[in-house]
Amino acid sequence: MANFFSDNPAFKFHLQHPLMQRIVAMKERDYTEAEQYDTAPLNFEDAIDSYEQVLEIIGEICGEVIAPNAESVDLECPQLVNNEVVYAKGTQENQAALVNAGVYGIFLPRKYNGLNFSMVPYVMAAELVARADGGFANIWGLQDCAETIYEFASEELKDKYLPLINAGHTCSMDLTEPDAGSDLQAVQLKATFDEQSNCWRLNGVKRFITNGDAHIKLVLARSEEGTKDARGLSYFLYDRKDKAVTIRRIEHKLGIKGSPTCELVFNNAPAQIVGEQRMGLIKYVMTLMNGARLGVGAQSVGIAEAAYREAEKYANEREQFGKPIIQFPAVFEMLANMRAKTDAIRSLLYETCRFVDMYKLSEDRNEMKQYQRLADVFTPLLKLMSSEYCNQIAYDSIQIHGGTGYMKDFPIERMYRDARITTIYEGTSQLQVVAAIRGVGSGVFLNRIKEYEAETLLPELQDLKSQLLDMTARYEKMAETAKAYNNTEMYDLVSRRLVEAAANIIMGYLLLLDTTRCACFENSARLFIALANAQNREKEAYVEQFTQGDLEVYKKHTNNTD
Repeated sequence: MANFFSDNPAFKFHLQHPLMQRIVAMKERDYTEAEQYDTAPLNFEDAIDSYEQVLEIIGEICGEVIAPNAESVDLECPQLVNNEVVYAKGTQENQAALVNAGVYGIFLPRKYNGLNFSMVPYVMAAELVARADGGFANIWGLQDCAETIYEFASEELKDKYLPLINAGHTCSMDLTEPDAGSDLQAVQLKATFDEQSNCWRLNGVKRFITNGDAHIKLVLARSEEGTKDARGLSYFLYDRKDKAVTIRRIEHKLGIKGSPTCELVFNNAPAQIVGEQRMGLIKYVMTLMNGARLGVGAQSVGIAEAAYREAEKYANEREQFGKPIIQFPAVFEMLANMRAKTDAIRSLLYETCRFVDMYKLSEDRNEMKQYQRLADVFTPLLKLMSSEYCNQIAYDSIQIHGGTGYMKDFPIERMYRDARITTIYEGTSQLQVVAAIRGVGSGVFLNRIKEYEAETLLPELQDLKSQLLDMTARYEKMAETAKAYNNTEMYDLVSRRLVEAAANIIMGYLLLLDTTRCACFENSARLFIALANAQNREKEAYVEQFTQGDLEVYKKHTNNTD
């Protein structure tokens, strides 16, 4: 039987990271919940055993149900029937299997029928689902909305809606509009308070809403008359049973076809406010978006893993000139680099998850602030690098398949289409750079790199550490050169190179630290650091040579109307 958890030892490896002991103890309130709940663990080993058992169940559902359904879901797609979205048959089966297994809402507290899992195993589940079907990962992943309800909603709303997550109620975050895509400050959907009904009323249009006909919708709307910026926006919960939303259409997309993307019209829809007025975008959506970006990181790693495995399988089976094509240097080089990149972004994914867990769970104010600073810049870094690598790996997988990969005869064609969205939604790669560049300017990335430098490594890895030390020195020089431009536009033009250079060093160190704990990562560490070193030299040369004249060339070119 196929099991996507047990066939990948990386999951158990990352569950045993040294920091997990503290994370689990904090999440379990020093294991005091065992006195109240039979399912609560007695100690760290008990908790990890519980994580692994649940992930084993999810891994089996992914291998035996979701992955086999992926092709039919891609062909059938969801349908709009009588103003309701009807999932494809395979999607319904996927949903039923996970609901019946009781694995929805596993991160929620036990009082809401959750399993109280930390972020790390929850994101592992998201990676597993994405490997099986990148489109279904969106339906699964949007249960993140429940965390926003848990953190910010009233006790009444929490008690009413959070237990429904485990029962399979789906969620959506309704943010974007026809004239407000990435610029959420421009949201115009109107919220007015109805004193007679003691609720808010929502009126307006939302567009590109993933899983748009969800049971529980979190809606960003303008609650303050006469405002035009973020300070006039609040966050609301709308219940689908009130039937006050018209679904104009399901979008026809390139990929992730099983996930319905809808245009919605709110018609005096009753809603309840989440948290405080005017804090919708400033606080609540930003928190939700960071969670969503972690989800896209998991989705990207899952698709990358699937694409790599498809390429490796095909390369072993396909023979040319009397031998399997995996024996040709051009092919085994591609596969080795794909494996190294996948291991690198997975290490970055779970490092970021640990930072999020620590800042959300720690009761030490200074420690909480420290990890929040890390999470705030590592999250966009993760989203940027994992989604870009996901696309590269899917691209290379098709290349290894050759002409066959361009046909619909193999799953990689679908995976390639599914991968494309990861660099676009929940903030494009360009917007992730805008968020992550703070880690360069503030020194957060460099400080973290210095902390990695101080870690103890195996003696046989010192040659790789020497390369990373040299890369770090050059990175510091590159950052100083860019700062010395004393020109915001010039700095912005090279900011992606600065961010990616930092990411390459960080992922290199993470792979070295992984190798210190398990020799199985040494090949990936050596290959990735070699690739990263070469890439960084290109970035450094560009930043060093970039001038005001180059900036003017860019401007003239983009203003050219000929």
